Amino acid sequence: METTTNIVMWIAANIFGQPAILIGTIVLIGLLVQKKTVSQVITGTFKAIIGFLIITLGAGIIADALTVFEPLWAEVFNLSGESFSDYMGQGEFTNQYGSIVALVMSLGFLINVLIARFTPFKYIYLTGHMMFWTTTIFAGIVVQSSPDVGFWQLVIFLSVIMGVYWALQPAIVQPFMRKVTGNDQIALGHTSASVSLIAALLGKWFGNKENDSEKIKVPEGLEFLRDSNVITALTMGLLFVTGAIIVSLRDTPGAAELVASSGEQNFIIYAIIQSFTFTAGIAVVLVGVRMFIGEMVPAFKGIATKIVPGAKPALDSPIVFPYAPNAVILGFLGAFVGGLIWLFVLGNTVAYVFVPTMIVLFFHGATAGVFGNATGGARGAVIGGFMTATIVAWGQYVMVRMLLSDTIPDTAMWAADSDMFILGPIIKMLAQLFF
Repeated sequence: METTTNIVMWIAANIFGQPAILIGTIVLIGLLVQKKTVSQVITGTFKAIIGFLIITLGAGIIADALTVFEPLWAEVFNLSGESFSDYMGQGEFTNQYGSIVALVMSLGFLINVLIARFTPFKYIYLTGHMMFWTTTIFAGIVVQSSPDVGFWQLVIFLSVIMGVYWALQPAIVQPFMRKVTGNDQIALGHTSASVSLIAALLGKWFGNKENDSEKIKVPEGLEFLRDSNVITALTMGLLFVTGAIIVSLRDTPGAAELVASSGEQNFIIYAIIQSFTFTAGIAVVLVGVRMFIGEMVPAFKGIATKIVPGAKPALDSPIVFPYAPNAVILGFLGAFVGGLIWLFVLGNTVAYVFVPTMIVLFFHGATAGVFGNATGGARGAVIGGFMTATIVAWGQYVMVRMLLSDTIPDTAMWAADSDMFILGPIIKMLAQLFF
């Protein structure tokens, strides 16, 4: 009996307790089931583990940059800056709950496949990085709401929720997806689904479908807006530098402390470097996510294809971009302007420094722009983008201050998306009901 207990404890500590190893094990099993070659099994397993570890490193880089950004703008708006040492943070959360996230992703995906197999909702969600971040955010909300929740309670609860969400989300958006693509071959599997749906409805009510955005010629000089890294660096650079200039001109103890934090380096140059550091952190995370998902998804995709005939793949948001490239730009511009407006409004009303993450504003705003254009033309695209910023800004405030204040509010600043903000309060209510 003692030997069995020791074996179970060893497995719990060294496999379930080590997220990277657990993820590698899941990918290994998935590849073996598909009878992949030895080379493919080794490559896929190793790359999944390395990708997950890269995500953890990138999260640390972003967190470090945010420890400069938040107090900088808190000083600009004369707010009391929030402590960045009072909550768990993404790094510690991943170490403690990463194995749960991995299990939920796997079981939730299987539930998604079963729903697709036995119900009319024939959609299989294949946007892996969104599966990862959504599961992580929702896990944080449950832990925040019910700190004493058990390991398997949390796994089963989230697996059911995620499996149902991944099956139904594409189905809900599909009627408008058909308008975008002109066919019924693919679906949208992305956390921008809520703002895309809102954009399509608002475009229908307030837009002008005849004024299609694709009739507008976009200057070649705006092509750089398609590169999310450049957009993030430019926007965060503008915000960092603007804040640094304002703080440098102030004669207050808080301003003096911030300027002194740059040491011998000029404070404005220091701020510029921090903006690029933030962008680099996101780029590192995305590299890790792509590597991780690049191995995780294929490990299950073959199985799903074999057991769910007629299923439609629910894919990442960029699949809609080619259908309305100009709407992509208009949607992002609407989101960008909205983000700046809400940055000012939130800072001066509820004393919250909104971090307008360009990865979210671009991909969600652009996707909403395409859907808004499908029903309301160029005006619908802009409205969709602005509504994206509105939901992201106020959703981030609620998520950071009320739903994740002790767990991973840092992750909510840069990795939480539109659907998460809308579903977050529902997840909290259900967690409190069950636990």
